[in-house]
Amino acid sequence: MFFDKSQEGKEKGLGIIDGDVIVLPDTLKVPHMGWNALEIKQKNKILEGVENGSWVYFVHSYRANPAIPDVIVAESDYDVKVPAIVQKDNFFGTQFHPEKSGDVGALMLKNFLRECSK
Repeated sequence: MFFDKSQEGKEKGLGIIDGDVIVLPDTLKVPHMGWNALEIKQKNKILEGVENGSWVYFVHSYRANPAIPDVIVAESDYDVKVPAIVQKDNFFGTQFHPEKSGDVGALMLKNFLRECSK
C-alpha cells in the first residue's frame, strides 16, 4: 500500500514510498511461507533490542521494489533480497508477520507502539 503501484492489483498505491511491489520470481516456491533471518541495514527505533540475524515469519508472494534503497531498514534472503522492513518518515512497513514472529515480533510491535505514542 505504501508504494506507487503493485503487480498484485490494478489500483494505485498510496505513493508514500517511490517504487512498486513485484511478484517473487517463478523460480522460487510461491507463496513463500517460513522463517527467514533479518539482515539489519540501518539502525531503527522499531528494531531496538532486535539482533541482526533474528528470525521472523513470512507468508508472501510479492516483494517491495523501492526506487530508493535508503528506505530499506532490514532485508531477508529468499534466493532474492526481500526488503523485510521499510521506513519513510513516520511510516513503517514489514513484509513479514510480526504477530507470528514470536518474541522478536512482539518486541518490534512494542517498539512500534512506543513510537506511536510519542
